[in-house]
Amino acid sequence: MHLRDTIIWSVCIVLAVALLICAGMQLDFINSQRWEMRLISNEPLENAPPSLAFATVAMGAFRGLVVDVLWMRADRLKEQGQFFDAKQLAEWITMLQPRFASVWEFHAWNMAYNISVAIPETQADQRWRWVKNGYELLRDEGIVLNPKSIILYRELAKIFQHKIGGVTDDAHKYYKLQLAMAMGPLLGSADNQYFSADERYFHALAEAPAEWQQIVKDADVAPLITALESADKAFADRDGFVSNYLSLRQNPSRFNPEAFKIIDNFRGTKALKKFDIFAKAYHLRHTWKLDPVLMRELNKNYGPIDWDDPNKHLPLDWRHPDAHAIYWAVKGLQAAGKEEFSVDEINTDRIVNHSLQSLFRNGKIFVYDVPADVPSGSSSGSAFAANGKMGSASEVPAARVKEVFLRSDLRMFEPYNKSVLAIVEKYKGIKKRGSYESLRTGHRNMLENALFSFYQAGHRHQAQRIYNQLRQLYPRDEFKVPLIVFTRSRLRKELRFIGLNNAREIVQMMLRESYFRYAVRDDEEAFGREKMAKEVHDRYQSMYLDENRIDLPDFKLLRYFALLDFLNDQQYPPNLRRNLLGRIKVEKPRLFEELMRQEENLLKQSE
Repeated sequence: MHLRDTIIWSVCIVLAVALLICAGMQLDFINSQRWEMRLISNEPLENAPPSLAFATVAMGAFRGLVVDVLWMRADRLKEQGQFFDAKQLAEWITMLQPRFASVWEFHAWNMAYNISVAIPETQADQRWRWVKNGYELLRDEGIVLNPKSIILYRELAKIFQHKIGGVTDDAHKYYKLQLAMAMGPLLGSADNQYFSADERYFHALAEAPAEWQQIVKDADVAPLITALESADKAFADRDGFVSNYLSLRQNPSRFNPEAFKIIDNFRGTKALKKFDIFAKAYHLRHTWKLDPVLMRELNKNYGPIDWDDPNKHLPLDWRHPDAHAIYWAVKGLQAAGKEEFSVDEINTDRIVNHSLQSLFRNGKIFVYDVPADVPSGSSSGSAFAANGKMGSASEVPAARVKEVFLRSDLRMFEPYNKSVLAIVEKYKGIKKRGSYESLRTGHRNMLENALFSFYQAGHRHQAQRIYNQLRQLYPRDEFKVPLIVFTRSRLRKELRFIGLNNAREIVQMMLRESYFRYAVRDDEEAFGREKMAKEVHDRYQSMYLDENRIDLPDFKLLRYFALLDFLNDQQYPPNLRRNLLGRIKVEKPRLFEELMRQEENLLKQSE
């Protein structure tokens, strides 16, 4: 019996030693995998005070306590307005606890919101640098280390939607301009003025090779790559080849003239077309962290409808910050999975709704070179020239600046409506009844706004359809009256308290309706709509004086933009639009001359 026990003990010891040896042999592999998967969170701090560095190493298991102390200190500094010091502490916390999602959220928010506005608004480029630092921190670092943290995706989407897309920051126009100028060249827009990418373009981006090793092996493209490498030493660096190529296409003067000659030599060839699409897709994937496949999917789900085919969606304009907000919100919802309908998930869904609503109200974005003294408003009139120029061009003024113009996009109503109905259904019956009811309230308010916009634009049939839906989903006494009675009542309410977006939309929609009435020779109604638009404009101007942020453009400029909207609205017959312009020219020469001057001021660059 004793011998048997000895044998068993010996076998167990030998087996244990063998298993320990095998485990030890696997340790290096396991550690390397942990490193590659970013599961190691105890990297040494850089640029930290000696006391903090010592505490990090010496404390070991007390690392969490160090983080708690730093976190409380950072929060106190934020409350005291010491944002730069709070930023430094937040950086150390992210090094100590890279999987602490809340500190990434705090760090990005501090840079994008607090530090940016601590800089004078006259230094818009410096403000933009901190806003950019905020979203890049989340996008390039925080989400990489916390790929399933929905709050980081939500915060990133919020920066695009609220900080860049909103109007709360005095430098918001500069932010929108920088985003549009950066994204424009990647979307097939050579001058950044118009959004020109179509469905086929996004399909090509999605199907383009994802890595450099794939494109360099392409027999069609290899000669182009070799030629550029020989033409300029900047292309010898493979890591920077794509960014240098994109810079060469936009700013050839930075490179050896021989490099752009290579582009000319390959112009129109399959090689240049394939590499150009690859370079733009590569830049989207690796710099902007945008997956063209998901972008194509979002275009199909959320893009504006085609007036000629209501079942077809056109691509989103990815120069617009709300398109980016939708992307990161949807990405977060996909990555985080279901969390029993947490508050974070509900709020992320709300961002999708709010961004689609914003695209309905301000979804068309144009970038123009305008005279420095021309007030900003909606879009410029370059597209107006397609309907027949109203005046001749004069010399281009010396002082010109780039300006972003936002205009409403009625095509975005159906994507918004479809999305919000799906989200309302998603949260139907859950315990958080307040969230469900608030979603329904938001939808009801949007339906009221939308039908009013369509009605004022002259699209009565669409306005009636929305009104019917409003009556069906939200039966209330105020919706029992005919559409025309409801819209007049709504207008009186709007005049009591109106914000910037409502004021601009009401004025332009009234003016568009005025032009429509004039085109069909309903002159009395046309005069009444224009008079009401002027009253709304004057009342708003008397209430707000902050010309840098919420002041409306001059009424004459808005009248020009409204005419531009009407002449380019494909829902109206072409002959009706042409006849309107001809009638104005013959019967209202003073108005025609005024509109001509507006066009001359805005279109000299394109001439």
